[in-house]
Amino acid sequence: MMKDYRARLRQATSSDIPETQSLLQNPALIGDHSLNALIPIDTDLRAAAVLVPIIERPEGPTMLFTVRAAHLPKHSGQVAFPGGKVEDIDSGPAAAALRETYEEVGINPSLVSVAGCIDVYQTVTAFRVLPILGFVTPNFELNVDANEVADVFEVPLDFILDPRNHRVETRQFQGHERRFYAMDYNGYFIWGATAGMIRNLTDRLEQ
Repeated sequence: MMKDYRARLRQATSSDIPETQSLLQNPALIGDHSLNALIPIDTDLRAAAVLVPIIERPEGPTMLFTVRAAHLPKHSGQVAFPGGKVEDIDSGPAAAALRETYEEVGINPSLVSVAGCIDVYQTVTAFRVLPILGFVTPNFELNVDANEVADVFEVPLDFILDPRNHRVETRQFQGHERRFYAMDYNGYFIWGATAGMIRNLTDRLEQ
């Protein structure tokens, strides 16, 4: 188990969570473009937020993930953090991440202590995604929205944040070879934006 994980993760996050507009106005330094020497899209950007949920299990902290439903038009079947677009009803990215988490898997916002955020991640589909890290009290019962989520699983925190479990892979995308971070855990393949956010958190921990 990671020692003093709460203190370490708080140091690796920023307590200054940006407003929705600043997600769209300020350049995203990391994203799908990072490993590929690409210039990120700067038009028609959309703001999104995800919760990086640290479940505080008595036997040791874990990180929770979802598997997106197979019928979804984008990123179907992929491993993801709970989250989605920042809507007009949300007071900001943190509120959006908590709302989406409750809607997708049933974790009540009252059980989440927001620690802060890590770097904005820009996807190849022009989303600026703000990862919000939160400590989750484990006395919840999952209530999964099957229309969006096919599965939910947890990975020990010391495994997921160990750089030795991260690798770089390549795949053809829209006729071009693209590089991305990836990792495996018990038959689950974590890659792309989700793995990139994890790698960013790991890098921040090592600084």
